[in-house]
Amino acid sequence: MHFSPSALELYAITAPCANLTEQVRKAIDGGITMLQIREKNCTTKRLIEIAYPIVHMCKSACIPCIIDDDVEAARVLGADGVHVGQRDTKVKKVREILGDQAIIGTSAHSVDEALRAEYDGADYIGCGAVFHTKTKHDAILLPYATLCAICKAVSIPVVAIGGITKQNIPQLYASGVNGVAVVSAIFGQQDVTQAVKNLRQITAPFHKEDHLFL
Repeated sequence: MHFSPSALELYAITAPCANLTEQVRKAIDGGITMLQIREKNCTTKRLIEIAYPIVHMCKSACIPCIIDDDVEAARVLGADGVHVGQRDTKVKKVREILGDQAIIGTSAHSVDEALRAEYDGADYIGCGAVFHTKTKHDAILLPYATLCAICKAVSIPVVAIGGITKQNIPQLYASGVNGVAVVSAIFGQQDVTQAVKNLRQITAPFHKEDHLFL
């Protein structure tokens, strides 16, 4: 799949739940631009079972769908790619396994890590936590100045993650990021579809080139 930076505008990341397929369907109906399936505490076999209908749902909707960390699951499922952290499988190794067409994202918490990710062939970088978050208890807050420095240092797109809500998204407009990655602001809401629609109204400036100069 051709990867466009605009796919990062509203990047949804799943949280484990009993009716995940239905939750994702509602998120797609609302207008998410990309999806990451994150299931940290299950086997590859179980992940494939969970993700299979979701991957095909995203393909039908022409929404990039990637798997968090599990390269084998992504390969078997025919997902669009994977996201790997600094302590996960290395970007170069993932590229060898999944090929040139795969979307590979990785996390970076400093300019040096971001530059290394770009050099190794990552398609995008996830940076955070940009705000305090309850989703990842071990997340360390990334200073806003560092986020801006990363965006200036690399030529690949950057997505902000961590504690993002409809209230604080505007604080990121001038940072240089291409969009936001959210978990609770979508899947923690009672009306998932409406929550996504509300967020899309706020994330629209990320795909306008002039937002960097506000």
